[in-house]
Amino acid sequence: MIPIAVPNLAGNEARYLQECVDSNYVSSVGPFVDRFEEMVAAASGAPHAVATSSGTTGLHVALTALGVQRDDLVILPSLTFIASANAISQCGATPWLFDVSRDSWTLDPEAVAEALARQTVRRGRELVHKRTGRRVSALMPVHTLGTPAEMDALAGIAREYELPVVTDAAAALGARYRSRPVGSLGAELAVFSFNGNKTVTAGGGGAVVGQDEALCARVRHLSTTARAKAAYEHDMVGFNYRMTNLQAAVGCAQLERLEDLVEAKRRIARAYAEGLGDLPGIGVFPVPPWAESACWYSGVTLGRPTVSEAVSRLRDKEISSSPFWKPIHLQAPYADAPREDTQVTDEFWSKILVLPCSTQLDSRALALVIEALRDCVLSA
Repeated sequence: MIPIAVPNLAGNEARYLQECVDSNYVSSVGPFVDRFEEMVAAASGAPHAVATSSGTTGLHVALTALGVQRDDLVILPSLTFIASANAISQCGATPWLFDVSRDSWTLDPEAVAEALARQTVRRGRELVHKRTGRRVSALMPVHTLGTPAEMDALAGIAREYELPVVTDAAAALGARYRSRPVGSLGAELAVFSFNGNKTVTAGGGGAVVGQDEALCARVRHLSTTARAKAAYEHDMVGFNYRMTNLQAAVGCAQLERLEDLVEAKRRIARAYAEGLGDLPGIGVFPVPPWAESACWYSGVTLGRPTVSEAVSRLRDKEISSSPFWKPIHLQAPYADAPREDTQVTDEFWSKILVLPCSTQLDSRALALVIEALRDCVLSA
């Protein structure tokens, strides 16, 4: 089978892992953790980075550090992986769900601005959602598929309403927004994932980056069980959320090849757009004018055949493919979450087909995938 996305471990991963074993630094303390944080910070354009055990724990600790509390609302696009919403829930808060823009598949700034103007009121220092009486405590854009959200507009809205911004940048390392790296776009904190299927992987893990040294120090403190002194004294409820030296070793080897890995992803996205974009009923993933996407996943939107039919027919030809995320407002745990109109999301999410996009996918394999899907569409 041609897989969808598998790690590319052709660099120094094995050598760095052996160094961990030889040195006995295998837990959350070790030289590779420090090196990893430095490399992530440099790649993201932020001065500070804190390595975490996953992207989800990174989001949770980032929200906590910014003061998100029980019964709050956090603005979130419904078109995202469920981990984004779960991190909000782990704070005891609830996502306030919004639609995405058609030209980017990221959080729609106009919808957010309109809803805040109509549905919230300022009570003292708090911004309150009128219908539920809940405090609106943060805004979380998602850089969908590695494509940056319209951050200038969203950051402007956040400033107007005095909302902190945590960006779910899980798959966006290497992307650029108006020529700027995604760790410096007006958000207090941005969070990356290094899960096994990401362009840059550590086998697992995440990282929180930011501009403010004190805020990032708070993230680090919370993620290290809020240990205040060496004698096991802890000054608040914290989390055991640190990345291991083993994971960081793999991550460092991957980050050494970041530019090449991201360019491979972009090459694959271009090949699908050129090879499939002329087919009837086919849509390609959006490329907004402000973004250089990291192109984490590549694929198309389908009219006919359906996604499930295409997955089955491609599997018969030994090609892996898959449907896309089911939106948060259709997920059972969030059925009662407040939400705005999601017309754009509802229109296309079930038509998204994810195609093979491993960075080591060569031109021959790409041609096979393109030919197979062309046959599938034209015979439908």
